[in-house]
Amino acid sequence: MSRVPIPLAVLLLLGLAACETTGNNVAGTADYDSLRRATEACKAKGGTLVLKDQGDAQYIQDYVCKGT
Repeated sequence: MSRVPIPLAVLLLLGLAACETTGNNVAGTADYDSLRRATEACKAKGGTLVLKDQGDAQYIQDYVCKGT
């Protein structure tokens, strides 16, 4: 009976790990990957990614591409 919960727990943990590594930033936090993608997209337009006035550096939506 105690063997059943262990494989179930392993499957649950693997499922949660897969969700974590999808690369989707639903929370809108300005993590390394989000900032890198936004910077590259802004450079491709000829601009520079900067933090908005009174913006919070923690959130990607508080950055803007200037100079485009």
